[in-house]
Amino acid sequence: MIYSPSLMCANFDNLKDVALSLEAAGASRLHLDVMDGQYVPNFAMGLGDVKSVCRTTSLMTELHMMIKEPGRYIKLFADAGVDIFYFHPDSASDPMDVIKRIRKAKKSPGIVINPETSIESLQEFYEQVDKVLVMGVKPGNAGHLYLPHVDKKLEKLIALRGKYNLEIILDGACSVERMKQWSKHGVDGFVLGTSALFGHQGTFKDILARIKRECGE
Repeated sequence: MIYSPSLMCANFDNLKDVALSLEAAGASRLHLDVMDGQYVPNFAMGLGDVKSVCRTTSLMTELHMMIKEPGRYIKLFADAGVDIFYFHPDSASDPMDVIKRIRKAKKSPGIVINPETSIESLQEFYEQVDKVLVMGVKPGNAGHLYLPHVDKKLEKLIALRGKYNLEIILDGACSVERMKQWSKHGVDGFVLGTSALFGHQGTFKDILARIKRECGE
């Protein structure tokens, strides 16, 4: 199971220390959210933050690009050290070109499925990418409540696993109970935010150990 803490939820005053603490605690990867204030109304991590984290940790890093025309920035973030790129197909005028740019940079491409986007409407991309990031909340905000209709999207994606070799990750409102449920039904991993990790009592190591126990590891 993949557990990828979202550093958007971390204390930015000590970002390097948080990254190292999460690595030591047993995180699988580190999730980096970049927002441009246009595709989503908020701003999050910048290029300097991403570079700092990638230099600090030996863990794989995954970049969630909540920005317009993400293809323009693939090389920039690839050079910064990012390993995995997630982008929203509706944010790009030519989504297939974005995937090509990620492949050219020898990185792993993934698409993001928003809560209002149907599984069927993105069918053309499933053969072209390695991963799918399913949003359980509207992108751009931390701490929002999970949208129950996303369950149907997860079920449909899991059913497609025999046809497409996709890694399925859930992002948004990933509580321990929700992770326990979906880890048994075929979801490969979870982005950890305020619902289960940040702001909770105990060390990162203790919290991650409890999550892994609850998910049967």
